Amino acid sequence: MVEIAESSESGSGLLNSTQVKIGSLPEEDSIHWQVSSFGSSGSRNTSPLGRIGSRNTSPSRQKVVKTKPRGLDEETVTTFAKTVQPDVQMEDNIWAMLPEDLLNEILARVPPFMIFRLRSVCKRWNSILQDHSFLKFHSQVPSHGPCLLTFWKNSQTPQCSVFSLPLKQWFRIPFTFLPQWAFWLVGSSGGLVCFSGLDVLTFKTLVCNPLTQTWRTLPSMHYNQQRQLLMVVDRKDRSFKVIATSDIYGDRSLPTEVYDSKIDKWSLHQTMPAVNLCSSKMAFCDSRLYLETLSPLGLMMYRLDTGQWEHIPAKFPRSLLDGYLVAGTHKRLFLVGRIGLYSTLQSMRIWELDHTKVVWVEISRMPPRYFRALLRLSAERFECFGQDNLICFTSWNQGKGLLYDVDKKVWSWIAGCALQSYNSQVCFYEPRFDASIY
Repeated sequence: MVEIAESSESGSGLLNSTQVKIGSLPEEDSIHWQVSSFGSSGSRNTSPLGRIGSRNTSPSRQKVVKTKPRGLDEETVTTFAKTVQPDVQMEDNIWAMLPEDLLNEILARVPPFMIFRLRSVCKRWNSILQDHSFLKFHSQVPSHGPCLLTFWKNSQTPQCSVFSLPLKQWFRIPFTFLPQWAFWLVGSSGGLVCFSGLDVLTFKTLVCNPLTQTWRTLPSMHYNQQRQLLMVVDRKDRSFKVIATSDIYGDRSLPTEVYDSKIDKWSLHQTMPAVNLCSSKMAFCDSRLYLETLSPLGLMMYRLDTGQWEHIPAKFPRSLLDGYLVAGTHKRLFLVGRIGLYSTLQSMRIWELDHTKVVWVEISRMPPRYFRALLRLSAERFECFGQDNLICFTSWNQGKGLLYDVDKKVWSWIAGCALQSYNSQVCFYEPRFDASIY
């Protein structure tokens, strides 16, 4: 499957990796994950059960008494030295009598990717995932945590793999439910994933929930051209918005358009002032959209509440080769980029915007050993994106991913086959069953 490399070395315990595939789904739609189990080869068997059949050196200690507890079909084996009880499997009629609220409470706390496996247990469990009571419990439990969603096309078939940072495992999610368009990944927010592309010659925007396998096409914009898009989900309001800025070919005469799922239509707003953008990458932080500009130098900021653009004269650091804007929590905005004109002097640095002084303040540098492993060539291409004060660096030529935790100041590797496709697109993703596409 996937190799996960971390900065700290693992212990001496051996883990055997086993791949599991759900049998209830078709082969191409099956969901794969890895299950770790403790290996026993080469270890000493010290349990009483493991010594049964060995040389009898103490007859008094080998006497075994078998009892059958009331209400259980399994036998419990006891010895004078130690009591060993095997795993007890609950009877089906006990689970069948489990109250609905308690069942929803339990399932809501199961990791979202594992619930796919539970769908094949019975018809009741398969249908309960669409039940409003379960979704209510699911919306109240803490989030599963950030994941990395990797999207690519293999022979024009959409493919998707998700790496769970809390579980440190890769999961395959079937994306065959999407239409056969020429679309590309826009981004993800609040459990929803946004795509845009061409259906023959018509530009369309699509929103889906990978866990519930549901999707829909948004209405056409007033100026229906290929635009730079960004999606934002409001979980409290149970709605989402899609912001369309300038044309991807540089036509800045188009007005900014915003789609609101509550009214299911696009609204026109102020046209972005004539500026020279140095990157099409955008960051959304504290209800504001940010873009980098070369002329005038600084940032362009779009206020979602007022629909107005304004310029922020935040000068970039000297010798900045390429920069990415990354949104953090609590109104934090980061700038990530390489510094240096020559390959031997280059380094990767992270700055944070001081909103009061309108200056970039350096907060961290990538250690040289990580930088040399991530980018072996000075002109090598890399991508950078973030969520919740986590910043991810990806290098397709090396097939590696590097994660930086701004709060903990910790660097760790994420490497594997899911990052080796040159045409892959990656973004942070929060798996949620209660994320609605309407």
